[in-house]
Amino acid sequence: MFSDGEAYERSIGRWSRVVGQQFLDWMAIPPGQRWLDVGCGNGAFTEEIIARCAPCAVSGLDPSQEQIDHARRREAGKMADYLTGDAQALPFADGAFDAAMMALVISFVPDPAGAVAEMARVVRPGGWVGAYMWDFTAGGVPTHPLSVGAKELGIQWAQSYAADVSRLNVLKDLWLAAGLAAVDSRVIRIRVRHESFDAFWNANGQVGPSGKAVAALQPETRARLREHLRATMPAGPDGGIEFDAWANAVKGRVAVP
Repeated sequence: MFSDGEAYERSIGRWSRVVGQQFLDWMAIPPGQRWLDVGCGNGAFTEEIIARCAPCAVSGLDPSQEQIDHARRREAGKMADYLTGDAQALPFADGAFDAAMMALVISFVPDPAGAVAEMARVVRPGGWVGAYMWDFTAGGVPTHPLSVGAKELGIQWAQSYAADVSRLNVLKDLWLAAGLAAVDSRVIRIRVRHESFDAFWNANGQVGPSGKAVAALQPETRARLREHLRATMPAGPDGGIEFDAWANAVKGRVAVP
């Protein structure tokens, strides 16, 4: 789904970074901690952890070797320890970390409850477990206009993620079910801007669920969708395209015996 780190950055990575910065400020974890970034992708969120949280050590795990390779080429790759692996079976000992985060991943994990339990397992008592996910059910993802346009044209649009898992109440329930304490949740809102419609189209028709769905369309259907969106997406006086996006976030702490 997200094997091309550079394409991900052009498409949604820059907006993911803005949400990630607000999320880390909300987590308010003190410096000097051992962090785990579960589903680290191309390393963008890992880089934010290093820049904003002054960790003593960071590990990033992702199932895609291509994404891990991209992450290692980033500046943060010099500090972070990256490896391939499964969020549902983390290759770490109990209590190995002070904090485990999952950034924009949980809707793509086959067993979300198992992944949350695994994060709680590898974090020490008193440590932090957090996650955030674009709100797929309410249109919060920055690629949402693509699926709206497809629906308006009656184009079949494949869904390759668990949308309901992105709901705020579902995330909170997952954290409570994992036995985490001091569970809290919030919505993180941002403003998405593209310089032009063509910039929006070129960035978003390549990667992730929407990009894969666009690529799977017949050329004439893809062209029809593009021109429909060009005509219906409002542009500012300078030709820029702007709209809101938001993610739902949750955090908790591993209970102290």
